[in-house]
Amino acid sequence: MKRLISYLLAGAMFAGTSCISNDIPYPTVEVAINSLSGEGFTVAGIDLATRTVTLSLEEATDIQQVRIDEVTYAVTPHNTNIDHQLFMDNIRPSRPLTGTFDLRMPIYVTLHLYQDYEWQIVAQQEITRSFRVEGQVGASEFDLQNRIATAYVAKDADRSRVTITELKLGPASTDAVTTTYSPTLEELSTLDYSSPEADDPTAGTPHFVDVTCHGRTERWVLYVLPTDKTVQTEAVDAWSGVVWLRGSGVSGQPMGFRYRVGEEGEWAEVPGVKIEGGTFSAAFAAEPLTTYQFKSYCGDDESDPTTVTTERAEQLPNSGLEEWSQPANPWLPFLSDLTGKPISPFWGTGNNGSASLSKKDNVTTPDESTVRPGSTGTKSAKLASRKVLIKLAAGNLFAGEFAATRGTDGIVNFGRPFTLRPTALRVWMKYNSGKIDFVGSNMPAGETIQTGDPDNAAIYIALGTWTKEKYGMGKNGTGDDQNGGKPFGTDACPVSIDTRDVKTFFNPQGEDVIGYGARFFSESVADWTQITIPIDYRSTNEVPTHIMVVCSASRWGDYFTGSSESTLWVDDIELIYTPVESLE
Repeated sequence: MKRLISYLLAGAMFAGTSCISNDIPYPTVEVAINSLSGEGFTVAGIDLATRTVTLSLEEATDIQQVRIDEVTYAVTPHNTNIDHQLFMDNIRPSRPLTGTFDLRMPIYVTLHLYQDYEWQIVAQQEITRSFRVEGQVGASEFDLQNRIATAYVAKDADRSRVTITELKLGPASTDAVTTTYSPTLEELSTLDYSSPEADDPTAGTPHFVDVTCHGRTERWVLYVLPTDKTVQTEAVDAWSGVVWLRGSGVSGQPMGFRYRVGEEGEWAEVPGVKIEGGTFSAAFAAEPLTTYQFKSYCGDDESDPTTVTTERAEQLPNSGLEEWSQPANPWLPFLSDLTGKPISPFWGTGNNGSASLSKKDNVTTPDESTVRPGSTGTKSAKLASRKVLIKLAAGNLFAGEFAATRGTDGIVNFGRPFTLRPTALRVWMKYNSGKIDFVGSNMPAGETIQTGDPDNAAIYIALGTWTKEKYGMGKNGTGDDQNGGKPFGTDACPVSIDTRDVKTFFNPQGEDVIGYGARFFSESVADWTQITIPIDYRSTNEVPTHIMVVCSASRWGDYFTGSSESTLWVDDIELIYTPVESLE
């Protein structure tokens, strides 16, 4: 490649001396950071849209001395037929990216090949902190900016004699890292935390503690303050089949929740309450569309009742995958009328793209020969990856719609309107994993896939608050403007995925994802098997606007990587609404 660049430079000089204009443009080759490796961190995510690498530091890692050992890059050629591997040796970062770095501030770097691409490497580090005292009420509060830790006790508690049961304000000590406290926990327990002013009993005497780690010392302030709240209900979040409960009370006292159906009748104990210090919580298994009352108790004290009504529970349309139609060539996973107009479409496939290139290539079809034992239906969905022209087309099924074809590539819209909050996805499946015989030119960050590796199937579910303005690939959305400034996404299917542009690919850690669960299969599953995929929610009070469910016979099919011999069968897709603990 260096020789090729020399020839290009020599040609340019010759063209200048002979007054011949060279109008051939440079290739457009997008350069990205593909992976990072080092000590004391993992890569939490690589965002191609914002060109940001986020490192998740271990608690004991010194954020001012983070060691990066290796960086790899990926290139995406857009208007050249030159093999992308020839570009790799000529990527020029504006600064070294291996060595030891202070990641309290981002690392800014420009990656240059033919064009410049500005990237940043940022770090996030979570340190679990605790400050607990005997007789504590509720949870402690931590002001990280001012380094203040506050615990609360009952207003009649003797704060001149406070016993600290737990204190952790810095990283946990390990064989390699030691965190020390001065004064010690025992010495801090001998101090007076009561009010220094007789006319202000709500005040408290602050005490300082020096926390030393990595050769640096931070000074924290400890307060123990009174509160007149001995028990309080913090949250009652009612979903369809579960009510999430959180309360606070006095540590060391009996505490929990009581409930009743409706607003009359006998109160009963909520089972499975988890107590941690002065806080307690529970996931109460409930019935949909039912009114309950809940109250918290601590010792002999009770909170006022809170009344909630649970949401309805519903399944996804055509969840048994019995409804199919073929008004033209592509098989469609929904019914159509006599004119070919779809009737209540919910699921989409890549058939519109693959079948438009090769009339026989429907990658997803109904299968009446392979139906799980015990099913009340007569069909399953067969997702078969295969070669279409020169590329791999992954067998797939997703909640959404096929939007457009661009040459041998496709644009699909993910998501369907949905405001309920299931706790898990349950699916019947079986899988034939082939050996990878197609490897795309640009693989996802951190993945090293080679020909001959086993293909992987993927099934995932996500719930979020996506909009077509932000994710529909319009003028102001993710991706380049390809549709005259109008988004490909719609209000019903807002998230557009363009197989030519990895920046548009779905990010499970995206800011508008509120719930996500996934299963990946690297080996064949010969017999029909029912799997349950719990959904991890970032909070219990956020409500989604849309749902995604995606099944693929080739996990990296978006990158045109996989096996033309892989086939995934799915049937009877079910949303679970009961607490996850009761699933097994």
